[in-house]
Amino acid sequence: MALTGVRIVLVEPAGPINVGAIARVMKNFGLYNLILVNPQCDPRSPEAMKMAVHAKDILESAVVVATLPEALQGCVRAIATTARVRDWETPLETPRNALPWLLEEPEKPSALIFGREDRGLSNEELNYAQRFIRIPTSDIYPSLNLATAVGICCYELGQQVEIAQPQTNQEIELAPFELVEAYYQQLESLLLNIGYIYPHTAASRMEKFRQLYNRARLTTNEVAMLRGVFRQVEWALNNRNDDENL
Repeated sequence: MALTGVRIVLVEPAGPINVGAIARVMKNFGLYNLILVNPQCDPRSPEAMKMAVHAKDILESAVVVATLPEALQGCVRAIATTARVRDWETPLETPRNALPWLLEEPEKPSALIFGREDRGLSNEELNYAQRFIRIPTSDIYPSLNLATAVGICCYELGQQVEIAQPQTNQEIELAPFELVEAYYQQLESLLLNIGYIYPHTAASRMEKFRQLYNRARLTTNEVAMLRGVFRQVEWALNNRNDDENL
């Protein structure tokens, strides 16, 4: 039951054999929600179906969306995978350390995001996650096949089902993805309005804010509080402008 809310999200997968192998390994460990973001292959091609063996139902029920935000709608927790060491304050974790966090609220959707076979996830796509994992591999040959990486993570999730404890504090409710995204849009609009950021630097500055708030793992109540502050600031700015025009 703990794994029913976990989405395996593949961003622009290019290989139908990989997609079929991923469906098979998902079913091996009790995962069934496969989301494909702008796939570059036919996930129901004969090659994919043949590789899936007895997991054809996962391919048939896979959801295809155009963008990563669409894949994350409703999710309160998201972990992204990356093979590269990035100059971020947010640490890279191992699957064993990070993945149990996806299961802390089993009744709410969560997502494990994988990038393209050839270049992984972009920095912009990584910004949609709150935590990041890197599978430890040998320095001699660190590159992992996409299906292998998914398999390792599915195994770790499957091993955690029995020991993961659900969140019992009912007052703690992590904010869903779309609510946090709306907050980021409001933040960017306000910062542009007051001149703290400029259109040509907005993307890079907002990336820093996203990293900050993603580390905080905002709750629904916290996002509501922050958005309330912004509404009051916007009201004050508008009224100041009205007074100045008198």
